[in-house]
Amino acid sequence: MIETVLDAKGLSCPLPVLKANRALQKLQKGDCLRVLATDRSAIKDFQEFCRQTGHALIAFSDQGASLSFLIKRK
Repeated sequence: MIETVLDAKGLSCPLPVLKANRALQKLQKGDCLRVLATDRSAIKDFQEFCRQTGHALIAFSDQGASLSFLIKRK
């Protein structure tokens, strides 16, 4: 399993989700993408994105100024 990091800090939604979708398309099944974001709207956006696409949101952390999402590609 490979983990790739996408730094989407400073971007407003929907850009973090759109960039994550592009990055996930380049990964192999079972690989993970860690997305770093600052837009609080990304919390619900990534939950809904994973629900709709079938990718697994396997971890989320809120470090105050920064959010981290770990998504496993389906």
